[in-house]
Amino acid sequence: MRSKAIPIFLVFLIMGFGDAVGPFVGLAKETFHLSNTVAQLIPFVGFLMFGLLSVPMGIFQDRKGKKTTLLLGLLLAFIGLTIPVFTISSYLLFLVTIVLLGAGAAVLQVAGNPAMHDVSPEGSFSSNLSFAQFIKAIGSLSTAFLPVIFNKYFNLSWTDVFPVYSITILITIVVLLLVNLDEKKNSGSAAASFSSCFSLLKEPFVLWMVLGIFFYVGAEVSVSSGVPIYLRDRFGIDIQKSGLAGTGLFFLALMTGRFLGGIILRVISPAVFLRITSFISVLGLLGLLINNSLVSFISAIVIGLGFANIFPLIFSIAIDRMPDRSNELSGLMVTAILGGALIPPVMGAVADKTSSMIGFIVPLLCILYIGWLSLNYRKL
Repeated sequence: MRSKAIPIFLVFLIMGFGDAVGPFVGLAKETFHLSNTVAQLIPFVGFLMFGLLSVPMGIFQDRKGKKTTLLLGLLLAFIGLTIPVFTISSYLLFLVTIVLLGAGAAVLQVAGNPAMHDVSPEGSFSSNLSFAQFIKAIGSLSTAFLPVIFNKYFNLSWTDVFPVYSITILITIVVLLLVNLDEKKNSGSAAASFSSCFSLLKEPFVLWMVLGIFFYVGAEVSVSSGVPIYLRDRFGIDIQKSGLAGTGLFFLALMTGRFLGGIILRVISPAVFLRITSFISVLGLLGLLINNSLVSFISAIVIGLGFANIFPLIFSIAIDRMPDRSNELSGLMVTAILGGALIPPVMGAVADKTSSMIGFIVPLLCILYIGWLSLNYRKL
């Protein structure tokens, strides 16, 4: 069982590369001389793929299997990340890369989360999914640090990191091909369909949990893309040369929090932990509204620790309640990652009209919803 989990953990590492859309906002903004609103098209086009592909891929997965779906997602991400190896001459071409990367990440999310359920012993899914999200955070962290390392030590551009991503995906494809996955089939006799997927939204529990994913991912992408811009605008910190002072600080806290979450969830329930993480997240976001550099650095860490386990907690709580509908639920909940496309432009527009600091009101409102959900989902 453990050996069969290895390729799934590698898949989560690749999923983390999809989070590059956050760090790439600030880098592309400088490279292509973009406004806040136009720069936020990067997460928009990337996460739009989650809205377009997730339900169809949930149905495809129900019929063709998780392994086939995972391989398709890896192939899409590989093609997207290989384009900049040859050229990245315009912002439009860079958006094509982001679209393909987003498509690959969407497909991997649809298959990867229920695949982790398949390889997890009974009662350990929440813990294992948090640890898988820790692995994903390593991939996310690399997207913030590799451009800094390449620039500082090798005098290379942030666009020169893409071959590293491409090679890692190729290795993951080979490992996945060599492993046979024992896929658990849904107990229901009917195959998944668009109708069966969207009919689940009639259940209040499913609807509110899907909205929880929507608002959480929107908040995470808003923070990961907004923090480096905020630190540059307020305190003059260089984005390309200060990874820890930019998105890297946030992703490092995410990674640490997810590792700790995998341990904590072995001793406390997901319901209690969701309330705790929501409270911590709100405190961190409020800290960013204080115009002080030290408080801002501390707040970025607190937000990362708070955000770290929200996604796996909501996802695992939903799957554990309705395990026989895991493919359909996975499609719906990964579709909700569309929040990463729709909410950051709202934050960007608010920031353009007011300031980069006031823009953080948008993710704060999103996390306040998560806090409400953590207190009320059992009543649904």
